[in-house]
Amino acid sequence: MRVRRLLLALAMGVAAPAAAQQATYTNPILFADYSDPDVIRVGADYYLVASTFHFSPGIPVLKSRDLVHWTIVGHVLPRLPFGPLYDMPGPHTLDDTISKPIGGTKYASGVWAPCIRHHEGKFYVYWSTPDEGIFMATATDPAGPWSTPVTVKAGPGYEDPCPFWDDDGTAWLVHGKVGAGPLILHRMSPDGTRLLDEGKVIAEDKEKLPVLEGPKLYKRNGWYYIFAPIGGVGTGPQAVGRARSIEGPYEWRVVLEAGTTPVQAPHQGGYVETPSGQGWFAHFNQTGAFGRIVHLQPVQWVDDWPVMGDPIPGKTSGQPVLSHAMPDTGAPPPSDRIQDSDEFDRPRLGLQWEWNHNPQDSAWSLSARPGWLRLTAMPAEHLVTARNTLTQILQGPRTRITTRIDVRNLSDGQRVGLSLFGVRPSWVGVVHTGAQNRLTFATEGRETTGPVLANAAVLLRAEVSEGQVVRYSYSLDEGRSFAAFGVPTWLARFSWWKGSRPALFSFTRGPAPAGFVDVDWFRVEHEAQ
Repeated sequence: MRVRRLLLALAMGVAAPAAAQQATYTNPILFADYSDPDVIRVGADYYLVASTFHFSPGIPVLKSRDLVHWTIVGHVLPRLPFGPLYDMPGPHTLDDTISKPIGGTKYASGVWAPCIRHHEGKFYVYWSTPDEGIFMATATDPAGPWSTPVTVKAGPGYEDPCPFWDDDGTAWLVHGKVGAGPLILHRMSPDGTRLLDEGKVIAEDKEKLPVLEGPKLYKRNGWYYIFAPIGGVGTGPQAVGRARSIEGPYEWRVVLEAGTTPVQAPHQGGYVETPSGQGWFAHFNQTGAFGRIVHLQPVQWVDDWPVMGDPIPGKTSGQPVLSHAMPDTGAPPPSDRIQDSDEFDRPRLGLQWEWNHNPQDSAWSLSARPGWLRLTAMPAEHLVTARNTLTQILQGPRTRITTRIDVRNLSDGQRVGLSLFGVRPSWVGVVHTGAQNRLTFATEGRETTGPVLANAAVLLRAEVSEGQVVRYSYSLDEGRSFAAFGVPTWLARFSWWKGSRPALFSFTRGPAPAGFVDVDWFRVEHEAQ
């Protein structure tokens, strides 16, 4: 009806209202922890990748038609193949009351700051792991399958790689070092699999470019550009260097900073242009328990320098916009959104799910009881060291998560339930002791027992507020009423580089034979920001 009225107004020569002529978007575009985002356009489609650290599968690939609405289409890494600790073998020094030492695990390691590019009909993703090296994989379809990872540079201490193919066909790779800086440039084989030299430092200035990281290489109007954040994730701005030669020297300036807006760390991201030539920059902003959420800034070019967001009078930089006219992508806003709820009635898990470290595939199933997810308990003393904890990204700012579980087949010492997972996690669930199932609330390793559960099934609920607090409850009457349980609990503000995550878990303390829990469904409701 709105479109019909607009066409009628145009036919009659009547000026249409500005709101009808130009839709707007509001930041963040992704109120979810897609940290270190990188973005490209291929034809009319946009693709985004982000860090996943110790979660498996690794490196989600998101797709959009308008740069604002996104959906997950696949993952680059089915599993994390970098070493045995990604399977959490132990022995473990970590427990639910502390954040480190992390012995026997790879918390905060794994995939750091992937970069996605498209070259000669093929998609390339590069990433680093801080302990093992720099890797790459390719695909003809971003949804996959992706090739087996290739080691581009082996060894610890590297971060944030970005490839670049120049107009003459030469290939390059820029990366940083763990600890943020310096930036090092290498010649690379045309297929992107090998480095051809030891590298050259092209940016290092601890005073003017402190905590220099996350470089992205671009070329525009004969200039080479490095987009790189400085100053750290909490308060750091976005900087850009430019040079006439890819090897430098580069001159630098800040192009996006906090300004007077609530976004106090407009930090690290990727630049992309629409078919009409508009420039856009997708970056993260650190937000505690919600992790590093994604904002989108318009980019203007002034004298071959980018200015991001709203220009700040008297400066060469801009500040983040809170809302703006939609990107001119040539596509109407779609209904795409990040997946969350799952009825477990398909042969595969939804693309929103990622395990905490690599799962043991023999201990979970979607076919043992069709229409249900079965999690078989493995031995663990603590939730943070339990295998097969199934997680997804928390979407804010206000979210209600409800799941229905069947607890008839638990073993002695088994714990199952719903968690907001991270450092010193909290959860609501069921503990089986002797012949009894008891409702239980836990936070930071302290368990509070509730009533004995006679039901075969129970509904568990977690409600997350904008203040980054979770309130747990349960229902014994199939959702007609819920009883609050435990106390309102702060979410973990930052958990091994990630935000808090909704999670399903099952583990057993002690030597009892493995029991299992069946999960009927997992449903997520969001309140608009």
